[in-house]
Amino acid sequence: MKFEHIRHKPPRALTEDRPLIVACSPLRSNVNLSTIFRTAGCCGVKEIIATGNVKLINKIARDGAEHVKLTVKNSLPPVLKKLKADGFTLVGLEQTTNSTQLSEYAFPKKTALVIGSEREGLADACLALLDDVVEIPVWGMPYSYNVATSTSMAIYEYCRQYPDG
Repeated sequence: MKFEHIRHKPPRALTEDRPLIVACSPLRSNVNLSTIFRTAGCCGVKEIIATGNVKLINKIARDGAEHVKLTVKNSLPPVLKKLKADGFTLVGLEQTTNSTQLSEYAFPKKTALVIGSEREGLADACLALLDDVVEIPVWGMPYSYNVATSTSMAIYEYCRQYPDG
């Protein structure tokens, strides 16, 4: 039996909006933020909160910028306090002494995924506010994945756990 493969099938429909927000520390590269935006659009994420000097590169962000709300703030800790007050579980993506491997973590439905900067990671003020921390194992050098790559992996894992929204 031969199967026909047709490219560009329509996106999977969500039965409800995803209660996932991505909150980013200042990122050094607008390429990384734009890549995160594109992933968020593909995954039905409705909002990214970014801090620092924020600029999207449309050729990279593409359709994500049409479907994802970008909220720009001056500082991440006040954002995290507000998200926590609104009932979000704050899950940092960072390598810490008590982090859980991403593949073993069960995301709460209402999650704010907190992303650190490329070189410094999450600041101590942000780490202190987190409910949980997940990390992605690395088997070679350098010691961590690119911020856009790791964020995409974490968003995908959340979506795998909640495929319908």
